[in-house]
Amino acid sequence: MPEEEKKISAFNRFRNLVFGKARSISDPGIFHKLSLIAFFAWVGLGADGLSSSCYGPEEAFLALGRHSSLSVFVALGSVITIFVITASYRQIVELFPTGGGGYLVASKLISPAVGMVSGCALLIDYLLTITLSVASGADALFSFIPASFIHLKLPVAVAGVCLLIVLNLRGVKESVLPLVPVFIVFIATHAFAIFYATCAHAMDIPDLVKATGAEIGATSAELGTAGMIFLILRAYSMGAGTFTGIEAVSNGMPILRDPKVQTAKRTMNYMATSLSLIVAGLMVSYLLFGVRHVPGKTLNAVLFESLTVEWGAAGTVFVLVTLISEAILLFVAAQTGFLGGPGVLSNMALDRWAPTRFASLNDRLVAHNGILIMGIGSIILMIYSGGSVKFLVILYSINVFITFSLSQLGMVRHWWQSRKMVTHWGKGLFINGFGLVLTIFILISVSVLKFNEGGWITIFITGSLMALAVIIRRHYGKTRRLLGRLDGLVEVAESELKNIDGKPGRAARTPVPHCNLKDKTAVLFVNGFSGTGLHTLFSIIRLFQGMYRNFVFVQIGMVDSGVFKGVAELESLKDYIQKESGRYVAYMRAHGHYAESITSIAVDVIDETVRLAPGILDRFPNAIFFAGQLVFPEDTFFTRWLHNYTAFAIQRRFYHRGIPIVILPIRV
Repeated sequence: MPEEEKKISAFNRFRNLVFGKARSISDPGIFHKLSLIAFFAWVGLGADGLSSSCYGPEEAFLALGRHSSLSVFVALGSVITIFVITASYRQIVELFPTGGGGYLVASKLISPAVGMVSGCALLIDYLLTITLSVASGADALFSFIPASFIHLKLPVAVAGVCLLIVLNLRGVKESVLPLVPVFIVFIATHAFAIFYATCAHAMDIPDLVKATGAEIGATSAELGTAGMIFLILRAYSMGAGTFTGIEAVSNGMPILRDPKVQTAKRTMNYMATSLSLIVAGLMVSYLLFGVRHVPGKTLNAVLFESLTVEWGAAGTVFVLVTLISEAILLFVAAQTGFLGGPGVLSNMALDRWAPTRFASLNDRLVAHNGILIMGIGSIILMIYSGGSVKFLVILYSINVFITFSLSQLGMVRHWWQSRKMVTHWGKGLFINGFGLVLTIFILISVSVLKFNEGGWITIFITGSLMALAVIIRRHYGKTRRLLGRLDGLVEVAESELKNIDGKPGRAARTPVPHCNLKDKTAVLFVNGFSGTGLHTLFSIIRLFQGMYRNFVFVQIGMVDSGVFKGVAELESLKDYIQKESGRYVAYMRAHGHYAESITSIAVDVIDETVRLAPGILDRFPNAIFFAGQLVFPEDTFFTRWLHNYTAFAIQRRFYHRGIPIVILPIRV
C-alpha cells in the first residue's frame, strides 16, 4: 500500500473512532434512524429552557431585592409567558412544517431582509446559549468543589464546549442519547425538591399569602404603585432568559420523527409544562425557605442545602446529586445552540446571506461547518468573558426576543391577510397578537435595562453580523449577474436542441453515434445545464478541435441541508440531475459525438468524484477529465471564503492518484 494511502487509512480509522462511521444517504431508513421522537427531542431541544431554571428565577428573585415576596407575581407572569409563547409557536410549526423557525417565518411572511435580521439575532442568541449554559454548568459544578480549585473553572468550561463539538459532529442522536439519564435525574430531583418544599411548608402558605399582601402595601407606600409595578416588571424582564429555548423546536423540525408537526407539538407541551412547574416551584420554594444570596453559591444550591439540612448523610448525597445534575444539564443545554444554530446558518446560506459552505453536510449527515463555527465562537466568547455568568446573562436574552417579536409580527400579518380564507383566523390573530405585545414589551424592557450594563455589546455584534450578511448577499448577487452573461450560451444550445426536445418522436429516431471506448474521451464535470457548463464544453471543442470523439458528463448532486429533509427531496434531486445531464448528452449526440452521462448524489462532491473516477477510466482508458473554475478579477480571501473552488480540490486529489485533469477558467 502506498505511503500516502496508509496515512489516509490511519487517519480514517482515527476519525471513525472519534466521530463515528459515515452514514449512507442511500439507506432507505436513514431519516427514521436519525429522527427524534418527542421525548428525545424534549431532551435535546428542551434542555435549554429547563436549564434556565438554574439562573432565570435567581436573576428575577434577586432583582426584587428586599421585596422578595413580590416574586409570586413574577412567577405567575413567567408561567403565563411560557404558555403564550408556546401557543404561538404551535401555530408556527403548523404553518411551516419543514422547519426554519424565526428566520423562515420572518423571511416568508414579512420580507427576506427582515428574515435576515431575525436569523442574525438568533445566531448570536444560540452562540450565547452555548457559552452561558456551559459557563453556568461550570459555576454549578464548582459550587461544591473546594475554592482552591476555582482557577480550573475556565479550562473546564472550554473543555466542555470542545466535548460538545465532538458529540455533535458524531450526529444528532449520538449527541442526545448519552444525556437522557442526566435529564431524567434533573427532572426527578427538582420535582421532588419542589414537592417536598411545598408539603413541608404547606402550613406556611397562608402566612406567605399574608406576607405578600403586606409587601404590596409596604412597597406601594415606599415606591408608589407605579414604582412597585416597575419593580415587578424589571424583575420579570431580568429573568427573561427563562423563556429562551422554546423556539428551538420550530428550528429543529427536520430532525423530528414523522409526523413532524404532531411530534413538535408534543415536544413543546413537555417543555412548557416542565419549565413552568419548575420555574414557579423554585421561586415559591425560595420564599418558603427564606433563601438569600450566599457568595459563591447559586440560590438553588442554598435552597437544596436548607431543604436537606436535617437529612444527615442522605441530604448531602441528595444535594450533591441534584447539583451535579444541574451542572451537567447546563452543559446539555448548550446542545440547543448546537442543534439550532447550524440549522439557522444553513438556511441563511441557502438564501445566500451566509457562505454556501454552511449548508453542506458531512458524512455523518450533520452541518459540520455550522457546528464548528458555533463551537469556536463560543470558546472565544468564553475566554473573553472569563466564563462570567453575570456578564453573559447581561448579553443574553435580548436577541431571542428580537426573533420572537418578528415571528409574532409575521404571524399576525399572515392571519390578517388570510382572514377571508381561514375560518379560525381570529383565534390565531389573538394568540399571536398577544404574543407580539408580550415579546415586544420584554424586548424593550430587557434592551433598556441591560444596555448600559453591557447589552450594547450584543446589539453591536448582531448589527455587525447583519452588515456582513448584506455584504455576502451582494457579492453572491453580483456573481449571479456576472454569470448571467453566459445565459446566451444556454439559449443557443436550447435552440439547437429544440428539434429533438420539441418533437417526441425525433429523439427516438436520432441514431446514437458509434462508441469506440479507446477513442479520446473528454469527461466533463457539470452542475446543471448552465452557462458555466456550456462555456467549459465549448472551450474543450474550441481548444481541442476534433481530438475528442466521446464525451462523458458527470453530475453529482450535492445533498445539503436544503435537500436532506426527506426521501421525496432526495428523489427530486436525482431526477433533476439526470434531466440536466441528459440535455448535454442530447446536445452532443445531435452534433455527431458519442455522449453519455453519469449521475450520483452525495454529501461530499469531491469524495464522490474521486470514487467515480477509477470506474470511468477503466471504461474509457484514454479519458481526460475537465472541470471549469470561476476566475474573479481579484483573488482575495473573501472570494475564496465564499466560493468552494471545488475544481482545484478535485485536481489535488486526482494528482495524488495520477489521474489527468484539466481546469479551464471561466472569467467573471
